[in-house]
Amino acid sequence: MKKTILQIAKYYYPVEGGIETVTKYLGEGLTMFENVVVCFSQDGITRIDMVNGVKVYRIASSMNIASQDIAFSYYRYLKKIIYEEQPNIILLHCPNPFLYPIAAKLTPKNVKLVLLWHSDILGKGILYRLVKQCEKSILKKADLILATSPNYIHPSSPIYDYREKTKVVPNGIIENDFVWRTGDETMVEEIRRKYLHKKIVFFVGRHTAYKGINYLIEAEKYIQSDCVILIGGRGPETERLKAKANSDRIKFIGRIPNDYLRCYYYASDIFAFTSCTKQEAFGIALAEAMYCGSVPVTFTIEGSGVNWVSVKDETGIEIPLGEVKAYAEAIDKLLCDKELYSKYASAGKNRIVSMFTSKQSIIEINKIFGQLISDVE
Repeated sequence: MKKTILQIAKYYYPVEGGIETVTKYLGEGLTMFENVVVCFSQDGITRIDMVNGVKVYRIASSMNIASQDIAFSYYRYLKKIIYEEQPNIILLHCPNPFLYPIAAKLTPKNVKLVLLWHSDILGKGILYRLVKQCEKSILKKADLILATSPNYIHPSSPIYDYREKTKVVPNGIIENDFVWRTGDETMVEEIRRKYLHKKIVFFVGRHTAYKGINYLIEAEKYIQSDCVILIGGRGPETERLKAKANSDRIKFIGRIPNDYLRCYYYASDIFAFTSCTKQEAFGIALAEAMYCGSVPVTFTIEGSGVNWVSVKDETGIEIPLGEVKAYAEAIDKLLCDKELYSKYASAGKNRIVSMFTSKQSIIEINKIFGQLISDVE
């Protein structure tokens, strides 16, 4: 009889995002287990769905405070779900501070509690101080912590004090979503033609402060090459960023459907990954772009896995944090030096294929979870 994993996440497919991608590929890929997911519903309706063989409990939230969903009924629902599903492992995706005291209290003694630590809580001020003790308690209770990079097991992170029970399992891209397909050539050519076959500097992601898009906008005035800067995605910072961008070279192109995203990666020359705090713990979009041959320019972020995914002077160029003139110079260097560009593009693709795919992540977690369960049998 298969053992059961209960993943507790913020959201689940079809909601898009880095953590949602990881939750989905684990739910569908850990086939040696029965897979159940508990998450928040975004339509205000509490219900149960079956998504590609994964049972998904969606709990309607009562309110949202500082990007954190809160559901007054969550404790009652989770208690019932744990009783009915009888999980062997509870995998809690972090950060999700509202759920820390609930998961700590409801996890049975015979069930292994694993934290998948996507990111520290940063920039929340007094709100973080209110949840810090709950965070410490869940870290102490956890049987195992999974960090997405060795860089994140850093003195600046709360997981550092629990490093003896922390293992590294990198996030991975869903490789099949980014393999070149029949018909992609037409779409890529349409994108390039739309921008008059100029070199393309591409950003995609949620428009929030830690993504550092303002640095890209500032750097544009120093870029000498004839290029266009495409900013994909949207978010709370979108309108402010549009007002700041006073160049015809900068184009805000909005949300890009999943089916077209790989074509934008393939059409682009430079991937402008401007994230500027360790809230960017890994960088799924960075790995996706590298897989498609777009060469990244990144910032140095102490304690972040970004600079582990893309290696300085091996797969791309890394710039000291916030130095926009140097960032612009790096873009010009890559656009002018074809040999260097080709070297980085090839090395980047090879690095992602060898280290950062969902298939590899699943294999590693299967091994870890298999051992975790066998330790108590």
